[in-house]
This record gives sequence, C-alpha cells and structure tokens, in this order.
Amino acid sequence: MTEKALRLGTRRSKLAMAQSGQVADAVHQLTGRPVELVEITTYGDTSREHLAQIGGTGVFVAALREALVRGEVDFAVHSLKDLPTAQPDELVLAAVPAREDPRDVLIARDGLRFEELPEGARIGTGSPRRMAQLNAYARGHRMAIETVPIRGNIDTRIGFVRSGELDAVVLAAAGLHRVGRSEEVTEYLSVDTILPAPGQGALAIECAAGHEADGLPLAAVLAELDDPVTRAAVTAERSLLAALEAGCSAPVGGLADLLADGQVVKEMRLRGVVGSPDGSALVQLSTTGPVPTTHDEAAALGTELAAEMLAKGAAGLMGERAL
Repeated sequence: MTEKALRLGTRRSKLAMAQSGQVADAVHQLTGRPVELVEITTYGDTSREHLAQIGGTGVFVAALREALVRGEVDFAVHSLKDLPTAQPDELVLAAVPAREDPRDVLIARDGLRFEELPEGARIGTGSPRRMAQLNAYARGHRMAIETVPIRGNIDTRIGFVRSGELDAVVLAAAGLHRVGRSEEVTEYLSVDTILPAPGQGALAIECAAGHEADGLPLAAVLAELDDPVTRAAVTAERSLLAALEAGCSAPVGGLADLLADGQVVKEMRLRGVVGSPDGSALVQLSTTGPVPTTHDEAAALGTELAAEMLAKGAAGLMGERAL
C-alpha cells in the first residue's frame, strides 16, 4: 500500500513553487513519505495595490495559515521575511532551514553596477526599506537617482529593465538563486550599502501545533530541518522589527551574523537601519553579544538594539507605526 502523501501548502508563484519544491524533497528524504504541493492563492498575489496599502507582506501568509488551521494542508513554506512577527498560538514555526544569501542585488541595463548608473537613473523596487537606503547611498555619493515603486514577480520586475522602462531593479539574491537566474545579477549589493529585510534569504516551515500526519508528530519531524544559527539570527532580526513596532512593509533593515576570531566564533552582531523613503534621514546602529543559545537570548539582542534606535529617533522615520 502506498503511503499517504504529506500536503505542503505553497503560494503559486514560480519562486514559491521552487523553494517549496526544495523543502518537499528534504521532507521526503527525511520521512520517506511522498510530499505533494498544494497551491494556494493569497490576497497578496492577486492584489495590484502596493504592499504598504494592503497590510504589508503578511498578506502573502494569511491564506496559507488558514489552510493549516483548517487541516487542508499538513505544513506550509513561507519566505520568512513575509511572516508577521507575532506567532499565532495554534501554529508552530517548526523549522528555519539554513539561510540562502541574504543580500539584495542589482539587475541593471547594459550590465551596469550601481555606481555606474547614469544621472537620474530610474531604479525599481517595491520596498520602502530599499528605497530609503538606495536614496541615502546616492545622496552620500552625490548621485541623482529616482526610485520607482513596482510590484510583480521576478519575471515582471526584470522585464521593466529589459523593456527599457527602468534602468535597474533591486531584488533579493536568494530568490534569484532559487529560480536559477543568478547569471542576470549585475551587482551584489554589500550589506554595508543596503541592509536586507529581517529574515531575508531564510525560509519558514510552519505547521499546526500538535498536528499529526498518520501518527507522525509533524513539528518534531520537521524540526530536523532546522538550522540553529539561522534561527538565532532571524529571531534577533524579527525581535528588532517587533520591538520597533514596525510591520513587514516598514523601511527597516536588519541582519544578524556571526563574528569569528580565526576559526572560533565569538559573538553575534546585529545591525539595524530605519530610514525615511527619500534617504534624507537614517538611523543605523549595531550591537554585539554572545552567540545566543536560546530563543530568549536571541530576542533580547533585537530588543536591545531597537531601544537604542528608538532613542535615536527611529520611530519618526517609519511613518504610521503598527498599533
């Protein structure tokens, strides 16, 4: 008798299907069970409004979470940066696998790097965080650029450059790697220039608390795919976001990484940035501490940095704060 397939809920986009397919393969190897992808359309996929107007990137998550709660799927895969910072009691973040490259990248016409773009170059991005930092960098280097708000999948965004409508677009490196389009990148943007979104490059594997699939305690099984370093890093980053009381669409960048002395990892560093969309004002700070060994230790790193950023005026740069 063939074993019943585990049902993995995923968004329908090419990127979501690619990353869910990778997780499906890993879960199949882990359990020996077949895994089928269940495609779910979210409001964020169908709405053409800008993300900030429709509730931030959390709109990509709600339909998947509802399917989990209703038992229509056994587990779901999200881009971690899309997850709201509050975790619902009925759902478990069972695994955060090892992170892909967290950086942002430039895809520009004629293979240009950022500093080679012409005067008045039009750069497309759907992210207030990217706009703030691109504009701040341009101001600091006496460049004149125009950031243009765009929506759409990877094909649509790159299409704006290919058609000549825009000079460049900024996308997440991880997404391009996962769909096999890394060769189109014209520059990987240093995290010293553009700090990524909290959780960028990481995936979240979520299931219903206490859910069993044919006697399999699913959260415990999926936990085998968890990468402790990635989880500690994204916990610190998301704690920063939550403590700033900012939603997924706020102009907040955050990245935690390990600091090593030779081969010995000594500390975790957390960097954060908040900026006004035109880049005229930025609050950019960092903190370091012992490598966290618990969720609370990782979260404390984010809370501590947020307090310092708020003391430096970060709240005034975020527009309306989430209540």
